[in-house]
Amino acid sequence: MSRFIVIVCLVSCACVAGLVVAMRVPEGAPALKGPFSQAAPKAITMPMIDGKLDDPCWAQAVWSDPFVDIEGAEKPKPLYATRVKMVWDDQGLYIAARLEEPHLQGTLKYHDSYIFHADNDFEVFIDPDGDCHDYGELELNALGTTWDLLLTKPYRNGGRALDSWEIKGLRVAIGVEGTLNNPTDTDTAWTVEIAIPWRSLGEIGGGVPRPGDRWRINFSRVEWQWDEAALKQGKYVKKANQPEANWVWSSQAEINMHLPDRWGSVVFVNAGDGMKPLPTDDTAMPRMWLGRFHQAWLTNPQTDANRFKSPIVLPGEWQVSQTASATSGGHRYSVVTLRHTDGRTLSIDHTGRIGAGKAP
Repeated sequence: MSRFIVIVCLVSCACVAGLVVAMRVPEGAPALKGPFSQAAPKAITMPMIDGKLDDPCWAQAVWSDPFVDIEGAEKPKPLYATRVKMVWDDQGLYIAARLEEPHLQGTLKYHDSYIFHADNDFEVFIDPDGDCHDYGELELNALGTTWDLLLTKPYRNGGRALDSWEIKGLRVAIGVEGTLNNPTDTDTAWTVEIAIPWRSLGEIGGGVPRPGDRWRINFSRVEWQWDEAALKQGKYVKKANQPEANWVWSSQAEINMHLPDRWGSVVFVNAGDGMKPLPTDDTAMPRMWLGRFHQAWLTNPQTDANRFKSPIVLPGEWQVSQTASATSGGHRYSVVTLRHTDGRTLSIDHTGRIGAGKAP
């Protein structure tokens, strides 16, 4: 409740506030493809979480499109395919992934190790209430070592990463198509199976969903390239001057997973609806527009929402309806609100928090 009280107070009390006309991107500006959505059907039976992905419930769900470069499809296509699928039941969310990989490798064995620094990994980012604050991250390697953390808010807003946060009841299993930690052979893939109990997500706005609910989520894969000469000698040595590749399910348009306004979404559906088309997410592009504006505002507090030029084209049903800014005690405050023709609103404040509401 307090999240929306702050917004209302700023809009009504700030020194600059008011209705404005709808903003549109100039003709010819590049349009970006919106975030992806993926159905998660309710599982008829719970998966075993053994890494095999042969449970009947996985046949209820469709595989995602292959991952793309984190900066978008304009960048080179990932060398190896990655796909995910999801199901759910009254106990939790279940995630399956298959990652093609010619060199199955893993070194870190201790929980909460910084996995992506040393190993190839698979990552899950989840924000159940979609406010871009207090979201969860999970990383794991081919050994099944996990690192779970809570982000209080995006790093651009001074967010902190809390390693002490634990996904209580988390279960993870890995399957390998090949041999693990044998640099001299060529492998095929590794598979991931994850169970996240609903009770573990209360601190980040989660709970047992209902059919039709939509949560913000994204998936990432960090991939290192290995020196060929070292592989022949039985060693995993990273290629010199070769940064890690970042491949994702739903593009971030820059090398930064910590922009939750750009994530895709999971839609929870009934058991028999996993193959059916999903309803359009008509808030995806407005959320991205708000995030782009906020990023510009952080750089220049004089940025005007009415004149802001964004690569994100607002759908015709959404308009910039209110802006507010103020300075108090040396701190800057800002709120920008978009309004749909049906009265729904989306707002972003100076902390980067996105709130949804309904205009009176």
